[in-house]
Amino acid sequence: MIYLKTQEEIVKMQAACDLVSRTLGEVAKWVAPGVTTRKLDDIAREYMLDNGGRPACLGYGGFPATLCIEVNETVVHGFPSGYELRDGDIVGIDTVVELDGYNGDSCYTFEVGEVEAATRELLAATRQSLLKGIEKARQGNRIGDISYAVQSYCEARGYSVVREMCGHGIGRSMHEDPEVPNYGRRSTGPLLRNGMCIAIEPMITLGKRHIVIEKDGWQCRTRDRKPSAHFEHTIAINGDNPLVLTTFDYINQSLNSKSN
Repeated sequence: MIYLKTQEEIVKMQAACDLVSRTLGEVAKWVAPGVTTRKLDDIAREYMLDNGGRPACLGYGGFPATLCIEVNETVVHGFPSGYELRDGDIVGIDTVVELDGYNGDSCYTFEVGEVEAATRELLAATRQSLLKGIEKARQGNRIGDISYAVQSYCEARGYSVVREMCGHGIGRSMHEDPEVPNYGRRSTGPLLRNGMCIAIEPMITLGKRHIVIEKDGWQCRTRDRKPSAHFEHTIAINGDNPLVLTTFDYINQSLNSKSN
């Protein structure tokens, strides 16, 4: 069942989304060679709690952490660990915060040190495909219009779209209807209506689209071990002007401060 949010509920969603965005901005300050992914998880959890939020991923279905950590070929749902980030890595950081009963969800894939040009181009294309999907998130369109926009943009550039994982509705629950695939046909799927809140999250690979889910049932990687990129925003359907509830501005500010 798809839940349409009232304006009051969307205001609460905005607050949760602002906190998840600020959390990623805080984590961005620490992404560097030699830092463990467990350290990043500790920083995120402490920041959420200090700001009145709840780490929604922690304990969800048995998930053991605040952050989903996606290093290089990991597509989604990676566990934080003692792994020390290395020069040339990419690391997707995906997380959800609950604030006042509502959830905000976002993901950003970071470059660690000097990254190969082909991988940088993958990240740029994946981020741009997210914007292409958001452009189609208008009242009267359908989920398939978002899906097709992401898929067509990425595949035209030689990248592959992971099909087993997808975006989703979001609100009082982290995962609500409808599913938001990153592939599909235009003018198909559920109708987009004002008040729908969805997470759009392209997961795009440099190699083939096929994935492997590890024995823990969570961690997912590319079968050919080629790099995978992941970017995500939470949005609300708002007529012809999608309301993007999360932002990468805090991340950009942190990254700019580090480079100066």
